[in-house]
Amino acid sequence: MDADVIVVGGGLAGLACALRLQREGLRPLVIEAADRTGGRVATDLRDGFLLDRGFQVLQTWYPAARKLLDYEALDLRPFYPGALVRIGDAFHRVSDIWRRPAQLPEMLTSPVGSLGDKLRLLALRRRALSGDLAALYARAEQPAPALLRQLGFSERIQSRFFRPFFAGVFFEPELNVSSRAFEFVFRAFALGDTALPARGMEQIALQLTERLAPQSLLLGQRVERLEADGVRLADGNRLRARATVLATDANTAANLLGREPVATRGTTCFYFAAPEAPFTGPYLVLNGTGAGPINSLLCPSNLSPHYAPAGQALVCVNVFGANHNPDALETAVRRQLRDWYGEHVAGWQRLAVYRLPAALPVQHTGVSAPGAPVRVGEQRWVCGELAAPPSIHWALASGDDTATAVSRSLRSGRSPDPRPRTAA
Repeated sequence: MDADVIVVGGGLAGLACALRLQREGLRPLVIEAADRTGGRVATDLRDGFLLDRGFQVLQTWYPAARKLLDYEALDLRPFYPGALVRIGDAFHRVSDIWRRPAQLPEMLTSPVGSLGDKLRLLALRRRALSGDLAALYARAEQPAPALLRQLGFSERIQSRFFRPFFAGVFFEPELNVSSRAFEFVFRAFALGDTALPARGMEQIALQLTERLAPQSLLLGQRVERLEADGVRLADGNRLRARATVLATDANTAANLLGREPVATRGTTCFYFAAPEAPFTGPYLVLNGTGAGPINSLLCPSNLSPHYAPAGQALVCVNVFGANHNPDALETAVRRQLRDWYGEHVAGWQRLAVYRLPAALPVQHTGVSAPGAPVRVGEQRWVCGELAAPPSIHWALASGDDTATAVSRSLRSGRSPDPRPRTAA
């Protein structure tokens, strides 16, 4: 045997799975097609700037992240609990008054919504925070906009806050996502910080990778197909193991299992180098005007100076979809930026544009919390996106829980129940 367990995919789910297997005294082998671990959670270094691949953040409330990550070592830098929202010709601050109670007078006069809308936020918060995660995902499901209407929120606060803020999380312009997924994300924002590691999002994957034995990683190798006792690589080599875990993105896993593709949503992210940030403070900026291509904007260098060389600022602009012509889209983005921040935007240098057509799986309906770990064969398992909702929490939790089930199965010396639970 080349390993006790082959883990296909070196993203967060695969790394969490391998670490648990290692702690259980088993020999995992993580096979990753890229030359680095982390999957979508990646950071590139360009001209002294740190560029996360697309808009990515860590919600510090995530239970699995608190369990598996060393937050102090990540040197997390939190965003302001709220956002700056562009409405008309001005920016207005929206604050979480449970965490910033001094901002209550400002919130009461904010044009983001009516007084009634702001009072209804209390009801939404109470609802999203009630019960455990199993109870949250067991609730009756409907589209998030229908839930907001049911709770009495006006179209004004939906268009000026909920859609630009939460649609930017799911890459769904109309926020057409499951109410369960929406409430999970609302809970995360309410109970913890939204943060960036001081040296980029890739530090999350690096921290996990450093805990693995060096012989547990095989990078730059793609799995061509699954076999009864292991995998066949694209170069023709065959690797054998007592069990195999698929921990890739949803569509790679579906392809290896011979299943239909999973629908995804895309995003486009521009990075600009600027002589100075267009605003001060650790804010996420939202487009509440309903016009123009920009959904959100942030300056990572406002949170951590490591994101940009001394004397410069890093500006990140996020747009829905990934089928745009980058140059034409940049022209439209710069036009809107000039309206917001003035003519000096013309001097900003484009560092990179990331077009991510499969940034996240669609989360319209049927979103549920994982139950028992998903087994798809005699000693074959699936974790990550094909077995759990997409998020850093569920990736880590799914990998960890699946490894525990695999270890128990191998140590029992018995074949698992011949009626495997299929992946969602």
